[in-house]
Amino acid sequence: MADMIATRDAYGKALVEFGAKYDNLVVLDADLAAATKTEMFKKAYPDRFFDCGIAENNMIGVASGLALSGKIPFASSFAMFAAGRSFEQVRNSIGYPNANVKIGATHGGITVGEDGATHQCLEDFALMRTIPGMTVICPADAGEARLAVQAAIEYNGPVYLRFGRMAVPVLYDDTYSFSIGKGSRLVEGNDVSLIANGVEVEQALVAAELLKADGIHASVVNMATIKPLDQELVLEEAKRCGCIVTCEEHSVIGGLGAAVCEFLSETMPAPVLRVGTNDCYGRSGSAKVLLSMFGLDAAAICEKAKAAIQMKK
Repeated sequence: MADMIATRDAYGKALVEFGAKYDNLVVLDADLAAATKTEMFKKAYPDRFFDCGIAENNMIGVASGLALSGKIPFASSFAMFAAGRSFEQVRNSIGYPNANVKIGATHGGITVGEDGATHQCLEDFALMRTIPGMTVICPADAGEARLAVQAAIEYNGPVYLRFGRMAVPVLYDDTYSFSIGKGSRLVEGNDVSLIANGVEVEQALVAAELLKADGIHASVVNMATIKPLDQELVLEEAKRCGCIVTCEEHSVIGGLGAAVCEFLSETMPAPVLRVGTNDCYGRSGSAKVLLSMFGLDAAAICEKAKAAIQMKK
């Protein structure tokens, strides 16, 4: 059985690892260091860790100031607070001056589970995509999360990274190379393309196996970078498979599915069906139950895949 590691855990470990290499890397948190896993960095580098308290908006302003002073700040909180509560500060204090701030947003999506709808951020991709110059990344496993942190450090400009609470399988080995703006094809197929990110990559892989039993060969693509989108790979998938199903732990409005549809509608229209939450809030429950309840599991992806195939005939 594959190792199960939450991407938020990988985030905390990566900050410690790269903190040793980059003396100007600093970490900020909003009284959630135990949950966001930034407490690992706090223990390793106490002089470079700043707890801003339950004042996320102020934290974003402080992070911007640190970035404009030559530091590489990682401002950390739950996605609901980092993207939702602090949107205006992110837009005006980070986006507008193109400040070199990295936002580490944990506990994104429905798999926050029992914390319920108020903490299950399903709108963050959409919010962050609208900010000019903002890069948006949602890694699929621990290894990719580590590489995404490294890529964000080496990239000059604002980056929003979304990490999850739930432990997910390790999908990549040590040979995997991550690049901002590049997707990764995990399974070859030509009947339908399943383009996913985050926890939905695992669900898409399971769906591909289920579809194979029905004689359907699905391609599975991990599109960890939502913005900038890997347009070349999306176009290749549309041409080869003729139809696409996007899979994300996010609203169908404004996220990965929207980005794929926006691009293809102007280049090579092809049937695209979206797996995501349908203009609704989440609810309290176990992560596994919620994935099924809201149509984000492998079974739901299979249904969408078969429907997409029928649309191209």
